[in-house]
Amino acid sequence: MKARRQMKIIEAVRNNLIETQEELARHLSKEGIGVTQATISRDIKDLNLIKTPTGDGRYRYSIPDNQQSLLASEKLKRLFSNCCLSLDYSDNIVVIRTLTGTAPGVGEAVDALRIPEVLGTVAGDNTVILVVRDADAALNVMEALSSLIR
Repeated sequence: MKARRQMKIIEAVRNNLIETQEELARHLSKEGIGVTQATISRDIKDLNLIKTPTGDGRYRYSIPDNQQSLLASEKLKRLFSNCCLSLDYSDNIVVIRTLTGTAPGVGEAVDALRIPEVLGTVAGDNTVILVVRDADAALNVMEALSSLIR
């Protein structure tokens, strides 16, 4: 649950203007995740979120650019160990099957890793599809991701 909640927090701060812990808690509540202020505070610290100016005198939560890959790597490892059910590939497509509701977080984490061979990701509710440059790259990406499950 923690990994899923934290991935939802990452998605929320990337895709929305979240200014306060209360707003973040309301956003998570709309996603079906009930949290306390103390939990939000711990998650913000765990995720190393910072407040950045919005340009109009306000501040929002965000992930520091220099930490995105490191954070994604750590979270991806945790997500894979907790949420990944299987990996497979065909030609230049890698398919990741996840627990229901965790695919968007896994997709975000894969995107944040900026793997050069990955051209793009598409995430559903329990499946992430990675489009990679070619079949050799697909095998390499799948093997690298498989190592995170073990």
